[in-house]
Amino acid sequence: MKYQKRQKAIILLADGTIFYGKAVANKQGTAFGEVCFNTGMTGYQEIFTDPSYYGQLMVATNAHIGNYGTNSNEVESDSIKIAGLIVKNFSYEYSRDDADASLEEFLDKNNLLAISDVDTRALVSYIRDHGAMNAVISTDVDNIEGLKQQLAEQPNMEGLELASQVSTKEPYFFGNENATYKVAALDIGIKKNILRNIAKRDAYIKVFPYNATFEDLEAFNPDGYFLSNGPGDPEPLVEAQAVAKEIIKRNLPLFGICLGHQVIALANGVSTYKMYNGHRGINHPVKNLKTGKGEVTSQNHGFAVNREEAEANDNLEITHVHLNDNTVAGLAMKNKNCFSVQYHPEASPGPHDSEYLFDQFIENIKNK
Repeated sequence: MKYQKRQKAIILLADGTIFYGKAVANKQGTAFGEVCFNTGMTGYQEIFTDPSYYGQLMVATNAHIGNYGTNSNEVESDSIKIAGLIVKNFSYEYSRDDADASLEEFLDKNNLLAISDVDTRALVSYIRDHGAMNAVISTDVDNIEGLKQQLAEQPNMEGLELASQVSTKEPYFFGNENATYKVAALDIGIKKNILRNIAKRDAYIKVFPYNATFEDLEAFNPDGYFLSNGPGDPEPLVEAQAVAKEIIKRNLPLFGICLGHQVIALANGVSTYKMYNGHRGINHPVKNLKTGKGEVTSQNHGFAVNREEAEANDNLEITHVHLNDNTVAGLAMKNKNCFSVQYHPEASPGPHDSEYLFDQFIENIKNK
């Protein structure tokens, strides 16, 4: 092993529980965030760079992380977005022909603190039983009381607006400017592969900052509108909700994914809530209620739409449900050109079950 005598490290949870490990590559430091876990066996680089994970300490449930290295093309944003990484076995060496760096080099380039040699099975089991909560990872193992005090001062994810931290500062374009269709996308934490999937369906996209107005988006003269995924609580995103309300009012084609899905629900008067653990992984089962078909999906969210309120809303139809807990996984407006899903159709870790949703969006634009 590359580092024989590595720095001791701890994970301190908000309730005072401590788990022990060692610092990857002897890097010293402290990182705060909401601790959560992802059950995916692959795709760690995409997870780490997904803006939806901003402000979270990621526990990888797969026993080995880093064994296939990293590739500069396999990123969902311009930098790592997780607050810190917790793993069982960290692989310093990698074996993949098209990798261009080790995970150690990738983390070091992004100055991210990672802890290995952790009993991740015990940690994940504890989080499942006690819920997602704030935590700190640190090599300052002799300063428990000081870390507890700092941890107590960290804001809770509930009520926390984070889209402004990951959104583009200025509008930008993506795709072929001579494409048949034009799409205005509101960036509240957008993933690059979403843009790729829209663009490859003959669409030219203009991406707008999280606080753009409907008038800003309308000035692009788009054929359709998109609300992206992103981190944090959807309730504080009143500007994005106002944009959604105006698009819906004018019955323009609208598609939302994850945080965008939640914003569309809120725009229809349906509330959202913080989940006990959230859904994070590449193997979540969803049923399409319109077709009766099952879909193996990639998911990453800690908030969900209130199902009872959605069922009671005369303007909404629940189109998809999560088969593990029957939470709302998809919505469509009955008399408007608007639909959304609570999972990632652009993420294809194997199955491509959900890519049809992008085709549906383009069809809605064609038929508007």
